[in-house]
Amino acid sequence: MSDMAKENGWSHLWSPGAIRYTDLTDRVTGDIRRVFLWTPPGPEPAAGWPALWLLDGNAVIATAVDTMRAQAFWPTGTNLGWGALVAVGYPTDDAYDSFRRSWDLGPPPGQTYPPFHDNGPQVRTGGGAEMARFLLEDAREAVETQIRLDRAQQSLFGHSFGGLFALWLMFVKPEAFRNVIAASPAITWEGSFLLEHLERFAPSAPAPRVHLSAGEWEGAHLAPFQDKGPERAARLAANARTRTIAAAREMAGALTRKGCDVVYETYAQETHMSVLPVAVNRALHWAFGLDQATWPLWRASCETLQENTPKEPPHAS
Repeated sequence: MSDMAKENGWSHLWSPGAIRYTDLTDRVTGDIRRVFLWTPPGPEPAAGWPALWLLDGNAVIATAVDTMRAQAFWPTGTNLGWGALVAVGYPTDDAYDSFRRSWDLGPPPGQTYPPFHDNGPQVRTGGGAEMARFLLEDAREAVETQIRLDRAQQSLFGHSFGGLFALWLMFVKPEAFRNVIAASPAITWEGSFLLEHLERFAPSAPAPRVHLSAGEWEGAHLAPFQDKGPERAARLAANARTRTIAAAREMAGALTRKGCDVVYETYAQETHMSVLPVAVNRALHWAFGLDQATWPLWRASCETLQENTPKEPPHAS
């Protein structure tokens, strides 16, 4: 790395994946977030690297890197090309920082919820605008001390709350990312306020490409290991309130009618949390797939939006 890169505090996390990371201070709020960076082997493209940005970075960066390393070297067998990976998380060894992600990934205006733990602080949502500025300014500038980015080929992946954030950011800044991947997005969160942004959404030119998905067991049926458990009734009630599958399908129809290329998939035999490795793999192909003409695009007439008002606290899932 260059002297500037060393001064900026980038370190290697592990090999052979050669993930770099830096604990980056938000220049407005002073909050510290961990930014992970992985670049492919070989020369940088003339236009700079296409990149996939991943939210909940601690939980997904290793999966994304291993998927790239295992598939992109054999494009005729996988249809996957090379691209840079940028993941944003927190300075922790845990997969999630549930308290901080609730604020960062919750679009404004947000609400206040009871603590996650006894004697803990109240949980707040609504800090999405701070996170968006950090991603598009601070983190992007830090990454560009290491590599050149192809600004026309940037993609954003989010799961659950991250999927909610990714869709909201697309609605308010449609030019920010060419491709958006929202896995099990929390569309109906806080009274389905996201639908107000959808109504005002005017896609940029070219319009963002959007991949939506959910797990089979996020709907009317639970996973077999959950179906006879003590939380069965509560899980089914939660699924009925959040409507993850139905809301994602409805969103696919609405975005298609607004002129976006949209794909929706239900991942067989997956729960809200077990979808994550499958969704990361699909995000890579949505961002870096060599032949994009093979995707089965959603038909505009398929679904009609409906509202719902779940009131559950924003836990990591």
